[in-house]
Amino acid sequence: MSFDPSSLNYNADGLIPAVAQDAGDGAVLMMAWMNAEAVARTLETGRVTYWSRSRQAYWVKGESSGHVQELVDLRLDCDRDCLLVLVRQTGPACHTNRRSCFYTAVRDGQETELMTPIV
Repeated sequence: MSFDPSSLNYNADGLIPAVAQDAGDGAVLMMAWMNAEAVARTLETGRVTYWSRSRQAYWVKGESSGHVQELVDLRLDCDRDCLLVLVRQTGPACHTNRRSCFYTAVRDGQETELMTPIV
């Protein structure tokens, strides 16, 4: 069965959340948004492409930083309203220069930083 990106359940803005996970070790790296065209571009090129809400433009991960996400597998959740993007990550995934955007935990009511920026 062929896949059509328009078959996904996008929100009112035409976007779907996409969680990027390291295909090697399973680490959750980041979450960003895609629209149907970003999904299509990702599948076509093998380079993960997101939709930047702030810039209102497509964003190929690593295009300016060199911290590329190479697509390994694209998975849909059961409701077709969220994507899991398994990637080979080059360099840090987070714009703060950390491996993951999920570097802060809440423990005993306090925020705790789990990782420092990669230098």
